[in-house]
Amino acid sequence: MTRRQFLRAASVVGAGLLSGRAELPAIVPFARTGGAKMKLSLAAYSFRKHFAWMKGERQRVAGRVIDMREFIDLCAEHGCDGAELTSYFFPPGAPDDHLRQLRRHAFLRGVAISGTAVGNNFALPEGVAREREIAEVKRWIDKAALLGAPHVRVFAGSAGAADEGAARARCVAALQECCDHAGERGVFLGLENHGGIVAGADGMLAIIEAVESPWFGVSLDTGNFHTADPYGDLAKVAPYAVNVQLKVEMKPGGGEPEPVDLERVVGILREASYRGFVALEYEAAEDPFRAVPEWLGRLREAIG
Repeated sequence: MTRRQFLRAASVVGAGLLSGRAELPAIVPFARTGGAKMKLSLAAYSFRKHFAWMKGERQRVAGRVIDMREFIDLCAEHGCDGAELTSYFFPPGAPDDHLRQLRRHAFLRGVAISGTAVGNNFALPEGVAREREIAEVKRWIDKAALLGAPHVRVFAGSAGAADEGAARARCVAALQECCDHAGERGVFLGLENHGGIVAGADGMLAIIEAVESPWFGVSLDTGNFHTADPYGDLAKVAPYAVNVQLKVEMKPGGGEPEPVDLERVVGILREASYRGFVALEYEAAEDPFRAVPEWLGRLREAIG
């Protein structure tokens, strides 16, 4: 990133924060015709406690242990259109042939790989750590292309003790660089509303409107706005969604979890004419092997 690019990103993001986005050159939400069309997917994160690997480390599993191949089988057995293969649960250094075999297995099971997901922090200060985050996202963009996954979910990160405006500018610059790489691979990059500098809709929109790429959008997590009006915030960001992760609980105002109003969330997606995957990402306390099938049924009925 050149100094000129950084200053431009900082000025755009800063303008949004100071003026409530009024002076930002708003990008146009995705133009979608034919009304909403949603396809059912399931996020591997729903079974996070049952994978042998977690972010490159062996984890102790109480009960049933599964791998990514078995997860795809679960998706097929429960009639899912897609499977979201979170990067955390791949064994370290998984060779390309392993990914190709997973792609083949999913195809033969009639399950599309709806996307993958990484954990990163693009708000870090300039330096080796931030460059490492960018490199890892690019690496998983390449893996997504090999898997045939059309989308990679990324995070913005947290400013920590740093200036929030500068953190947003660094995030915009990193997203821009990674989107350029993603576009060359034919893969969308979706920014998740995941706390930190994107804890609210305005913070999300300030970044969305500063990144210039046809391969960029939002990976909308329905349970991650812990604001006074989380449903209102979802409605603001939904027109930019390229992927949706459906949580079964909401935390208005950051309070205690409460059941999601599933019909209201789906209504927001319909109003935005969203066309794409809606992946159940189950994080509640009940055993996912029991709870996930029930929630998939409810979500299937809601999206029609």
